[in-house]
Amino acid sequence: MSAKSKIAVITGAGSGIGKAAALALAADGWSLALSGRRPQPLEDTAARARELGARVIVLAGDVADPQSVKNLFAKVRETFGRLDLLFNNAGTGGPPRLLEDLTYDQWKRVVDTNLTGAFLCTQEAFRIMKEQDPRGGRIINNGSVSAHAPRPNSAPYTATKHALTGLTKSTSLDGRKYDIACGQIDIGNAATEMTARMSQGVPQANGTIMAEPTMDMSHVAEAIRYMASLPLDANVQFMTLMATRMPLIGRG
Repeated sequence: MSAKSKIAVITGAGSGIGKAAALALAADGWSLALSGRRPQPLEDTAARARELGARVIVLAGDVADPQSVKNLFAKVRETFGRLDLLFNNAGTGGPPRLLEDLTYDQWKRVVDTNLTGAFLCTQEAFRIMKEQDPRGGRIINNGSVSAHAPRPNSAPYTATKHALTGLTKSTSLDGRKYDIACGQIDIGNAATEMTARMSQGVPQANGTIMAEPTMDMSHVAEAIRYMASLPLDANVQFMTLMATRMPLIGRG
């Protein structure tokens, strides 16, 4: 099946990595279902994707809400009749607070979005992909270099990204019998609104504050487009893509 007839769901598609991935896939001819919590940024992404010739639907919602997720995938099934790619991209970070000062609500908000949201979307994707003809599909999880090493005062975010690696492995194993491939891209210091503060300096494991380099978002978009382009008998299980000079190796 060519990309011209393939359908992708992208969560957190209104900005940053989700938006860049959407536009890269649109340029390759994919049809898109875009999800996120803020309607206007989603519509902006959709407008640019349509300019590239893509067929696009938009459904604002929260991946942490089971009914919202069900509504998204029901709309995909109704509109397109199938699903070839899910990019679990939606995510959030907690406040940079001491572990012992984090509130339950701060912890739960990050876990519900980053981990439970990815699980709920994966579950709904399975239900479509296993039954469609041709059978199968691909799921790409947006991990992080925090799946490998934490930043200071980042317990909720780091815990969910480590857990997402386990979800990726379980999804790969449990999806195998349905021809569902699953991989994870661990991104470090892509230039987004979230990483703009790095040029001013961010806390390091040794207690210092240091500015960190970033890389252009286009490299992330190209990586996701490559992962999505593979036939289902090939899979990028894990990819780490990071700014060359970011202080990950040796962190801590």
